[in-house]
Amino acid sequence: MDIMNETLPISIKVSDALATEVQNILSITNKLSAQLNFHTMTANWYGDEANIMSINFYLVALAELTHLSTENEKLTVEKLADDVMLRANNNIFDCHVAITEAELALITKQPKLLSGYLAKKLTKVLNLIADKQQLIHI
Repeated sequence: MDIMNETLPISIKVSDALATEVQNILSITNKLSAQLNFHTMTANWYGDEANIMSINFYLVALAELTHLSTENEKLTVEKLADDVMLRANNNIFDCHVAITEAELALITKQPKLLSGYLAKKLTKVLNLIADKQQLIHI
């Protein structure tokens, strides 16, 4: 089996607008994705292989978050915070996480903060999902 072609349970996608505005965000999110997948695996989030959930993070600018709507009326969008919206459908979680103007100003001035900041923000969201799914916090 070619493990490189396997889809990992947690993915992080960055909007084009954010990728253009924030230097190195794509390489940082690639490393962060691997890190979060490892942490959730070691916390035994994927014990039932027949029932593995998929978590798709979409990092966007705050203005992009306000345009998010439900295309499918059966899917409900839950606002977890002013800058986080979650759409769940069975075991698929689409989580839109916005970088606010204040956060953007800070990470633009101090790019070294980006990696740790994103790790904290996404881990916080994963732990909210863990609460919903009765899983161990990471």
